Amino acid sequence: MATSNYSIGEIVMPKEFFIVISKNNVNLRSRHIDKTKNALGAEQGAYVFLIEWRVQMKNLKGYIFDLDGTVYLGKQLIEGADTTINALLNEGKKVLFLTNKTIESRQSYVKKLHGFNIQANLENILNPTVTLIDYLKEHHPHATLYVIGEQPIKDELTLAGFREGMAPAEVDIVVLSWDRDFHYDHLNFAYQSIKLGAKMIATNPDRTCPVEMGDVPDCAGMIGAVEAVVGRKIDVQIGKPSILTIKAALKLLQLKPEECVMIGDRVETDIRMGIEAGMRTALVLSGITTEEDLRGTVWTPDYVLDSVKGLMSEEKL
Repeated sequence: MATSNYSIGEIVMPKEFFIVISKNNVNLRSRHIDKTKNALGAEQGAYVFLIEWRVQMKNLKGYIFDLDGTVYLGKQLIEGADTTINALLNEGKKVLFLTNKTIESRQSYVKKLHGFNIQANLENILNPTVTLIDYLKEHHPHATLYVIGEQPIKDELTLAGFREGMAPAEVDIVVLSWDRDFHYDHLNFAYQSIKLGAKMIATNPDRTCPVEMGDVPDCAGMIGAVEAVVGRKIDVQIGKPSILTIKAALKLLQLKPEECVMIGDRVETDIRMGIEAGMRTALVLSGITTEEDLRGTVWTPDYVLDSVKGLMSEEKL
């Protein structure tokens, strides 16, 4: 089935929510096409929806991008991410890069994005370390920490004025973040600290992190180990999809939720956060999530794209 300009592929699951529109290898799927499709037929409905999609994208003021699996995979730029993001910036849109990773500093993210020819500065980057520091300063300004994590998060916490305890009895808060050198001594120190009354704060709940050759275990591995031995859940979660991160992102953008779209490759963090915040949401299939993963999810994205390249598709109607 086809129009003069577009081929409309098979309806993808859930069937009542998504339809595929494709041209020049840019695919767009949305649950908002349903009523239009029913009223006008699939081809006309898809055509009208694509116009509506363009208008919505033009009217949005803020674009919040996940990084790993959305803009790049490891050291590999996802095709079209650079031109798409730079085009949005040149149109005067506000762009924020929002990652759940703590193993790199914001400065390193700026350098990495510059290496991909993407315009960015520190004000464009938000990671859980920044949100964690703001949270600690507001709620636990004099806390002594024990940090399971790599050097970048430890350095930034030190620069912010927080001291790391040398013995479990000194620790007020155990911070759990992704640590690729996590081992038994870390687990035991955290366990002994929590037994003595320390709180548990996690930077992010991600189970895995997408990389060029697949994925690797992320912070959920550290969280799971500590929760298992202490017998209870963490006290606070900082990164996506936490309300703490939503507030921090909107504060940086100086925009309302309805003026923004959250773009990412994870349903349980990126899309959930966007929905709970009241933003538009766009899931990209260039990272962790596949179409198969969308079956039965309670966090249904507004749009599903093959990649961020679809945000700025310029085919003529």
